Amino acid sequence: MRYLPLTNTDRADMLAVIGAAGIDDLFTDVPVSARLSTPVDLPFHAGELAVERALGALAGENRAAGAGPFFCGAGAYRHHVPASVDHLIQRSEFLTSYTPYQPEIAQGTLQTLFEFQTQVAALTGLPVANASMYDGSTACAEAVMMAARVTRRKKAVLSGGLHPHYVEATYTLAHSAGVDTRRLAAAIDAEAAVIEAIDADTACVVVQTPNVFGTVTDVTAVAAAAHAAGALLVVVTTEAVSFGLLKSPGEMGADIAVAEGQSIGNGLNFGGPYVGLFACREALTRQMPGRLCGETVDAEGRRGFVLTLSTREQHIRRDKATSNICTNSGLCALAFTIHMSLLGGVGLTTLAEHNHARARALRAALATVRGMDVLTPRFFNEIAVRLPKSATQVVDALAGRNILAGVSFARLDPGAGMDDVLILCATETTTDEDIAALIDALEMEFGA
Repeated sequence: MRYLPLTNTDRADMLAVIGAAGIDDLFTDVPVSARLSTPVDLPFHAGELAVERALGALAGENRAAGAGPFFCGAGAYRHHVPASVDHLIQRSEFLTSYTPYQPEIAQGTLQTLFEFQTQVAALTGLPVANASMYDGSTACAEAVMMAARVTRRKKAVLSGGLHPHYVEATYTLAHSAGVDTRRLAAAIDAEAAVIEAIDADTACVVVQTPNVFGTVTDVTAVAAAAHAAGALLVVVTTEAVSFGLLKSPGEMGADIAVAEGQSIGNGLNFGGPYVGLFACREALTRQMPGRLCGETVDAEGRRGFVLTLSTREQHIRRDKATSNICTNSGLCALAFTIHMSLLGGVGLTTLAEHNHARARALRAALATVRGMDVLTPRFFNEIAVRLPKSATQVVDALAGRNILAGVSFARLDPGAGMDDVLILCATETTTDEDIAALIDALEMEFGA
């Protein structure tokens, strides 16, 4: 039977062939301190029905975003995804198997990636975009590495408004490559501190707008300061719908723009998979990570698509690779492209306006709650507030009333000393009834 565990005889025979006295001999390179002294806390085996029941009970502990008032954001946003998106991503004309090394059998995949790149370039205001990254945080990390290669410098200044998880992902990759990441103190409005931190050793400045606290910033002045010092400007956006209403990174002088594309075409999915957007100035194209699809003509003059650049491995010359990313988020990128095609430019702007209108309604309601201080001065659909008690305690208390009241900043950055700061988000899915339920619960919590 193919799927049954090996017998003791099978194990003994294999150990005899390789000359090992027992299974423990296979783990001698693992430090004793890192080995488990007892089996993991899981059943040794169970029947299929029992496993289904156990896993179903675990899944039942999750709460879907649509199960009640929902105000979470902080890098992952609830938006309406049309049913047509889920239908079309299953069409084999668009999504062919594996990677498009052979264009003659992957024209559907290549064309959708080409269209995806075109959309990302238009949204970010930069001329070249790749065929996607894994998510926004890894795209941010890759941008820092790219800037270090371009400038031949080893220091990156990270804004105090950059999402803490993006900071950690960037540090993990940059640290291993010897790039120093200087993260500034968390700040609701971080532009001035970023400019002050730029010096002659800076490879790049990384800023986020709207930032993790929801603050919208025109970073044109940061771009000028960075360029004056010979550094590059990396602009991060976690809420892609904001591109429909705000000035693009390219318009503000960004050299590299990265974003999380989950908001368009992709559900929350309990945290993934997502899709990273990456665009840059044309002069930097060959230092860009990932792959780039291009348009061409075949021997008969017919329009076709090819994999123009694949700098992630560079195949034979792997020592020259710009990145170790092995693929792109093809299915999520396809969903993004289909939703964007359905929206169009006018539709995206309309959607962004609806989001902002809902956020204005939320902010106006929050301002009426006694003891609460609204911190975000300029916002798109996310707002930070200071509470009269621990934000984590408030979130937990309201969750008991079936209201997900947002994300405590202490959850994102426990060491920032901002335990009383709560980040709330409103999108087109937020109703007046949701906001009223939130305000009632907050007033009960604060004894107003």
